[in-house]
Amino acid sequence: MKVQMSQFLKQNKDNMKDLVNRLSADFAYVSILGSDTRGTTYRIKKNSTSVEDSFWNERGFVARVYNGTGFSEYSFNQIGDLDALERAIREIVTDDVGLLESDEISFLEYPVIEEDPIKDSFFGEIEIHPDERSPEEIISTLSSIYERGMGLSGNLINFNTVYDYAQVSKIFISGKKDLEQSYFWSTGTVVPIGKNEKGVKYAFKSYSGLKGLELLDEMKEGVENAVAELEMLLTADPVVPGEYDIICDPEMAGLIAHEAFGHGVEMDMFVKKRAKAEEYMNERVASPVVQMYDGARSAVEVSSYLFDDEGTLGTDTQILENGILKAGLSDLLSAMKLGTVPTGNGKRESFERKAYARMTNTFFGPGSDSVDDMISSIKKGYLLESYSSGMEDPKNWGIQCVASRGKEIIDGKLTGKVVSPVYLTGYVPDLLQNISMVSGDIELKGGGACGKGHKEMVKTSIGGPYLKTRGRLA
Repeated sequence: MKVQMSQFLKQNKDNMKDLVNRLSADFAYVSILGSDTRGTTYRIKKNSTSVEDSFWNERGFVARVYNGTGFSEYSFNQIGDLDALERAIREIVTDDVGLLESDEISFLEYPVIEEDPIKDSFFGEIEIHPDERSPEEIISTLSSIYERGMGLSGNLINFNTVYDYAQVSKIFISGKKDLEQSYFWSTGTVVPIGKNEKGVKYAFKSYSGLKGLELLDEMKEGVENAVAELEMLLTADPVVPGEYDIICDPEMAGLIAHEAFGHGVEMDMFVKKRAKAEEYMNERVASPVVQMYDGARSAVEVSSYLFDDEGTLGTDTQILENGILKAGLSDLLSAMKLGTVPTGNGKRESFERKAYARMTNTFFGPGSDSVDDMISSIKKGYLLESYSSGMEDPKNWGIQCVASRGKEIIDGKLTGKVVSPVYLTGYVPDLLQNISMVSGDIELKGGGACGKGHKEMVKTSIGGPYLKTRGRLA
């Protein structure tokens, strides 16, 4: 079924246009983003069941106005009295101009935004709208997943199950742009938790996509695999620290992409001189077999959209081409400052928050090698599967990616021994230069979220093929 536009935004669209027209009489650039995101999070675990509003829910507007040296913004929940709202926005602009002229702060100057006329829309499609099922029915389905999981192993002490969905509707109006989009995304997780004489362990399986309630069927099918992975972890020993040949599964490959050249090429960091990648544009930073992409139109996942929160159309950006650093990811203002073409990566946590250069769907491109050939090529090493966390230092290119488990490979064969957890660390170019084999198929997942530092959360997805490289494990 086709996803419908928010009635709230439809009812306010003419007022958005009217407000833009009023302000445009005196300001060289005016835009308004209207957002209406609604969703619900369902959670089932051993001692509790909860149904609550999704973290991503929001409803409101943000106006952006060129003040002569930069851009003033004003967010608001309702468009009621247009005269009062216009006065409030004008007062904000006046206050900002006075502050900028006071010599009390330093600031970057920007030219006025130049736009081409665009009128476009995007409405996603899903199979089952969550509103077609009662909360009791959804809880019943999740409870059956929980019960089945708990019955699969005597080592289980809990089996957390979560389903989260959101319908995202946005309208962007400026002097030359009239854009609309409304789409659904859903995410699900099953987290079996077990205990034995070695301690407590958990496995994590996630599911995601531009989908509706049909995602629950995928979650049902993954219960046995999740419990099997937990049983594997309960037998695991710590890895002996050292440098090894390794194979990264699509999840770990995606984590490396996200941490290595995701945050590192968000171009607002270039403007602030906080990213080493700026010094290496158009230079080799990875093996010639490496391709890397990001973009709202690079893949179909939770961070796919027609336009970003600044009214820039989403793109398919190739970050690495045959190992060469070719492009970064920019919001509109960073691109203007750097003299580059914006890539449609300007994203806000909500209409009340600033737009930053952010990742969308970030992943390594496919190659032509088989996983079997990768395994058979390793004398002693590990197959790293499933990630738990990661971090990077964009200024110095240090990286740490944590794999849930590593499967030992000796003389080209999996031995059955498992180590956990596994910390992969090193210098980004070294890790990427060592990539020697890349599999043909790619997988993406968007079950999590990404922060800018420790805040400003947005939905992202990551993934890739299997990669063979060499890295330091601990």
